[in-house]
Amino acid sequence: MIVAHKIALDPNNVQATYFAKAAGTARFAYNWALAEWQRQYEAWKQDNSLPKPSQFSLRRQLNAIKREQFPWMLEVTKNAPQMAIIQLGEAFKNFFAGRAKYPKFRKKGVHDRFTLTNDQFSIDGCRIRIPNLGWVRMREPLRFNGKIMSATISRVADRWFASIAVDVPDQSHLPKAENQGVVGVDLGVSALATLSTGEPPIPGPKPHKALLTRLQRLSRSLSRKQKGSANRKKAKAKLARLHARIANIRQDALHKLTTDLTRRFHTIGIEDLNVCGMVRNRHLARSIADMGFFEFRRQLEYKAAMRGGQVVIADRWFPSSKICSCCGHKQEELPLSVRRWSCSICGVGHDRDLNAAINLKNYAVSSTVSACGGEGAGLGGDAKAKPAPMKQEVSFVPV
Repeated sequence: MIVAHKIALDPNNVQATYFAKAAGTARFAYNWALAEWQRQYEAWKQDNSLPKPSQFSLRRQLNAIKREQFPWMLEVTKNAPQMAIIQLGEAFKNFFAGRAKYPKFRKKGVHDRFTLTNDQFSIDGCRIRIPNLGWVRMREPLRFNGKIMSATISRVADRWFASIAVDVPDQSHLPKAENQGVVGVDLGVSALATLSTGEPPIPGPKPHKALLTRLQRLSRSLSRKQKGSANRKKAKAKLARLHARIANIRQDALHKLTTDLTRRFHTIGIEDLNVCGMVRNRHLARSIADMGFFEFRRQLEYKAAMRGGQVVIADRWFPSSKICSCCGHKQEELPLSVRRWSCSICGVGHDRDLNAAINLKNYAVSSTVSACGGEGAGLGGDAKAKPAPMKQEVSFVPV
């Protein structure tokens, strides 16, 4: 299993300048290769006797001309342009497989990065050795034991990070889940998560809402600066630092919540939320985006797999809020504004979010104890995120 450890770097001015040059070289090589790919592909469509473009041929072409046409590329590691073209090849592979959109040209200042292969750098405690540069201090040592595969040096606002990919033979660095039973998690806007255990709802930090006034002020300040001026660069850097702070606050809350859930529970039931469709509601779009629902699911899945647990994902159309968790009766209509309701059959009163979490728990139980013996059934099944088997008799157990 390949895991990545993202570590903050502490470069001096010379090292930070080298990082910026290497990232710029990688961006130029990527854009050059993308333009060449488009040109050669159009030529191949006109004349099929010509070769189709590939990342292998583009790498050879760049190596043949860079000493004469782009001599400044030699100032940084050779991995910067070469790995950028390899990444373009992977982007086209994902595009043709239907997993991603058509590759776009990279922009300066947006996700600046370059990648190193494992034979081009080395790690010694709290420092990393970069080709043509030397040792750079890291804020912490590498925590994973295994074969080091690659490292990506990236910039977030005015800080540089090294994301080191390691092939870990096992997940022994994390203990197994305590297996406190099955839990259902209902995500929301007012509260980030409501658990079926009856614990108090977990509030979200809502960092974008908390810092929105300052964000608007800095955005107005940036728009008033003259393009190309030094003051505009300063204002842009200040705005980028605030965006990074908002993202860090959100990531911190999500990491703490997902780590706690995967540490305590072996099986976790959640909904398959249509986040893209939800953010089309202009009244809720900002609040939904501020919670980070997709990132919550991503973290929950890989952390559960590391601890030997599993995440059961309910169908997108599963009416978790409308079903009475006591008798199983389904309400026909339940507007979003109704936060509490009573079942018309058994008369039990429900909190909307808690009832949805209990139904998700029951869904997870019914999928692990499968009526048809589907793959991954039971606590000894394959530890991965999975939906319930297709031939599934869902039964709701009163709680």
